[in-house]
Amino acid sequence: MERYNTNYRAGSATQTAEYDEGLRAYMLKVYNYMASGVLLTGIVALMFSNMLMGNIELQQTIYGSPLRWVLALAPLGFIMVMSFGVHKMSSGTLQMIFWAFAAVMGLSISWIFLAYTGTSVARTFFITAASFGALSLYGYTTKKNLSGMGTFLFMGLIGLIIASVVNIFMQSSMMQFIISVAGVLIFAGLTAYDTQRIKQSYYMMATGEAVAKGAIMGAVNLYLDFVNLFMFLLQFLGDRR
Repeated sequence: MERYNTNYRAGSATQTAEYDEGLRAYMLKVYNYMASGVLLTGIVALMFSNMLMGNIELQQTIYGSPLRWVLALAPLGFIMVMSFGVHKMSSGTLQMIFWAFAAVMGLSISWIFLAYTGTSVARTFFITAASFGALSLYGYTTKKNLSGMGTFLFMGLIGLIIASVVNIFMQSSMMQFIISVAGVLIFAGLTAYDTQRIKQSYYMMATGEAVAKGAIMGAVNLYLDFVNLFMFLLQFLGDRR
């Protein structure tokens, strides 16, 4: 009996070590995808804005026509394709769509380099990166269950989207300020919540293909948290041209 207990404890310790190693590798893959996606978005946004810089006619063609809505809404189309097609696509296909999504997002937010100074954009980016890192680390290490907070944050996100759409027509500076504050708080909370959820989801993945897909979709969630947190912080910290 004593030998059985010893072997059982040794087996449990080995399984725990293997799980911890697998989890670390999985989370590292998530963060690598996410960081690479953010880098690709930044490069595309900077290159596209440089092409538009000083070309007033081209700027009017893009931002003064329905084409601006195509650029604004195109990333949403990629999100829907990945979300609804994740179980049907291979991990390789999903990865290619993720890179395409990150590139299109760069086109969509390239206007920030036209509206804000490069110095303030860079400053806000590093502040966002530091904040994101701290919040994600909290979500990864905390023993507190953040699932209850997720429901509240999702409701807040729906309200944020509705308020943003309404303010497109109202053009209220006060409402925009409130939306920006709420956006920072909501995506700060979502960063911690999504990190914990991604970590917990690893336990339910049975195959290598599921792990590969899970890493990409986890990266998409954290990517969206980062980009949205950056965009809302930019409204406070950015210096207009």
